[in-house]
Amino acid sequence: MTGATPKRQGTMQGKQARRPRSAACLSRPYVATNQAPTLDSLQSLLATVQRNERSLKRFQDIELALMGAPDFGQFLEVMLNRLRHDFDLSGVRLMLAEVDDTLRDLIDTAEGIRALDAGLCIAQDAGTFSAVCGDGQLWIGAPRERHAPLFGPRAPASAVVMPLARNGRYLGIIALGSRDARRFSPEMATDFLERFGAVVAVCLENMWNRERLKRIGLTDPLTGLSNRRYFDQRLREEVVRGARYGAPLACLLIDIDHFKRVNDSHGHATGDRALRAASVCMRAQLRVTDTLARYGGEEFAALLVQTEQSWAGTVAERVRRAVARLEVPDDDGAPVPLTISIGLASVDPRDSHDPETLPMRLLGAADAALYTAKRSGRDRVVVASAATLR
Repeated sequence: MTGATPKRQGTMQGKQARRPRSAACLSRPYVATNQAPTLDSLQSLLATVQRNERSLKRFQDIELALMGAPDFGQFLEVMLNRLRHDFDLSGVRLMLAEVDDTLRDLIDTAEGIRALDAGLCIAQDAGTFSAVCGDGQLWIGAPRERHAPLFGPRAPASAVVMPLARNGRYLGIIALGSRDARRFSPEMATDFLERFGAVVAVCLENMWNRERLKRIGLTDPLTGLSNRRYFDQRLREEVVRGARYGAPLACLLIDIDHFKRVNDSHGHATGDRALRAASVCMRAQLRVTDTLARYGGEEFAALLVQTEQSWAGTVAERVRRAVARLEVPDDDGAPVPLTISIGLASVDPRDSHDPETLPMRLLGAADAALYTAKRSGRDRVVVASAATLR
């Protein structure tokens, strides 16, 4: 979807004087009159200017907090909670226009984002977003029916809706709602609102790009799975979390059986197809909260959080059987059967006498179990002894 960057919306006729640029966009607007100024009116004007200065300062503080947000969760905390609190709004809503798989996974798994679900939504399709975005200009006044996807049945008395555009592309929409019907009116100046919307758009784009770059550095380009660096990082984090909260962990090391034979007999293109097919198949058997990584070559690693050994064994068998049902075609269309061997190790971090070395020992136990599975005939799951991880 393309369109112009949002423009000021308001009613101005002929050569009417431009409305004052006012930070009171979140307060009542200043209205000029033809009467001679009185002491009361001057005092009222002074009070308005002071309110404007305070509003501008709060805007600047919010903008700085958005620019300095270290991750998407903190960005949303500022947008959906702090902004609402600082300006006494009845609600703040952020609708994202489009989200790719990487960013959707970030939203689904990042800590702190779930608590902000009420203010965050993703447009179901381009039509839904277009209906809310309208002509792409800033909209202000009493809520209309088309904005129900943003506010739901409890619509505010007045609202401002700002499309967020960058380089001709819409990233989303930010909407501010108030219980006061006079708070947001079509007659008010919108300069600072437009500036704020532009800042939010820049911060949102930068946040997405930063997260994408971060993921690229932690992602295997062939399979799209996490890489070894990311897996090792997650393993250390989950060991710390498990020791603190008593959450059991299970680690699977997975090896595609006779993979060299696949490459030698059918070519590396077929081998790459086999790796991609196996990775998609294994990912489908795990939960969103579990981590699956390409650990190296034809070897994969899975980290199952809050999972007892008995259930981890069930999951491992499910993964093994699912891969065994795959038939990857070679360059001539002939099916290439695949099987995998799995080594499983599980632990409750609270039971370990040396938590610092537990990640290395957990991987070592799973690797030893994998070696036993391969030596015992492959296409099987072997569970490591828990005693080795005390």
